[in-house]
Amino acid sequence: MSLGELVKEEIRSFCSLQIAGGKCRDNCTCSVASRDGPEMPSYCSEMKHQQLNISSKRKDCFRATGYDVHRYFVNDNHKLLLSHQNRDVQRNMQCCTRSHVFLSSVPFARGSTLQGTLYPLFTPRCFPAEYSLQKTRHFRTSPVLNILLPPHVWLLLKPAQKLFAIVLGRRIRKWWKALPSNKRALFTEYLRSNKWKLFAGLSGLGIIFILFYFTHLEESPVTGRSRLLLFRKEHYDVLTQLEYEGLMEEFAENMLTENDPRYQVVKIIIDQLIKSNRDLPGISKMEWILHVVEKSDINASVLPNGQVFVFTGLLKAVTDIHQLSCILGHEIAHAVLEHTAEKGSVAHLLDFLLLISLMMIWAICPMDSLAILGQWIQSKLKEFMFERPYSRTLENEADEVGLQIAAKACVDVRASSVFWQQLELLEAVKGQPQLPEWVSTHPSHGKRAKRLDRLIPEALKIREMCNCPALSDPDPRLIFRQRTQHLEKSEEKPKQNVAVDVQKRT
Repeated sequence: MSLGELVKEEIRSFCSLQIAGGKCRDNCTCSVASRDGPEMPSYCSEMKHQQLNISSKRKDCFRATGYDVHRYFVNDNHKLLLSHQNRDVQRNMQCCTRSHVFLSSVPFARGSTLQGTLYPLFTPRCFPAEYSLQKTRHFRTSPVLNILLPPHVWLLLKPAQKLFAIVLGRRIRKWWKALPSNKRALFTEYLRSNKWKLFAGLSGLGIIFILFYFTHLEESPVTGRSRLLLFRKEHYDVLTQLEYEGLMEEFAENMLTENDPRYQVVKIIIDQLIKSNRDLPGISKMEWILHVVEKSDINASVLPNGQVFVFTGLLKAVTDIHQLSCILGHEIAHAVLEHTAEKGSVAHLLDFLLLISLMMIWAICPMDSLAILGQWIQSKLKEFMFERPYSRTLENEADEVGLQIAAKACVDVRASSVFWQQLELLEAVKGQPQLPEWVSTHPSHGKRAKRLDRLIPEALKIREMCNCPALSDPDPRLIFRQRTQHLEKSEEKPKQNVAVDVQKRT
């Protein structure tokens, strides 16, 4: 039986469920993507999802953390319930979807309660075809299934390649210096007389490189962006395992147990994001394992093998579970989009091309000191003109896909941009210098927030098409803006009072 037939059979069994006590809407058309062919229309019953009860006035915008700016934005009396008090509503919703998960009100950071409402999970089988993240692409690509050497071998050979280019360039320089003037003239005349042959040879090498590049381009199954892939994430198994073992050894004493409430909340969020995006390529094939580390860094990461690391500093920095869900969706997107393999492929190709320029630097520079300086300049040009801009491009792509992943899980995606505005304000309050974006591997907080604001309307459409509960007002972005304005006014008053006192004294 083909995969498409199995999916159709699963949908039939899903539609045949007896929904006792639940109110379901009319049948709707759903499209099911299959590897065996184009999308197939199926019909399934969708229920009218009921929004979870929020028994508080949502007036706060920041989490209560150790940061002074966060203390200003939080009110301990404002707490959002994460579970519906009506058990019948929960049973009906679970019966309708078979995969809904509800969060209970549990401690998130020590001494505080996680705020926000995480809506029930929706199965991807009812996700509309026009908003499906998995799209059929017809761009001709050449998947690299068999490579000459795995990435970890190339990584070990990288110093040897550079050393070979340096030694070869240095020998060419010494050979040229030791060459008599008459032989130099003969060699120069030989090059002039055979310049067309040399040009044809170099052109042939250029054509080979262009063919190699375009035959190793693939189109992302999610975003449709053309990308260079010399390796697959499976080729990074050795490096990923080494990195995983290193992280586990480093954080062995700081790992939270599975009984810790913070671990349990993050685990529920991860499960919801994964279950609601099973149609996304790579999600269902990977085993996702969570590790929560007691560390103050505001960070989270996902290894290519599905190992998720979340630091407690991030849990304290977020306002609610919606912000945390958007961040984790971003990290999951990195793994799904195989950004590690893509960055490794681009870096490997750049290193190979720059070996030629490195050899020329050591051949042309009259002294070793100048050659070392030229090599350093080349490495910095490579870093700031290629590597860091490319890394920012991948971060933007992960932001876009991560927002869609969160939207399909019925997360309030409006909170995504607020998180980066919070970090930007926090850095301003602390007096941290604002570095230009071109020196960073990530977009600036301000630009990131603005770009997410442009992506939010499309994510809200995806959320609506997934039949998610309506979002409550007010918009968290509006709350943040009002709180920021109030903070600015409160800071201006002491300055005005000081100015009045100075005038009185004078």
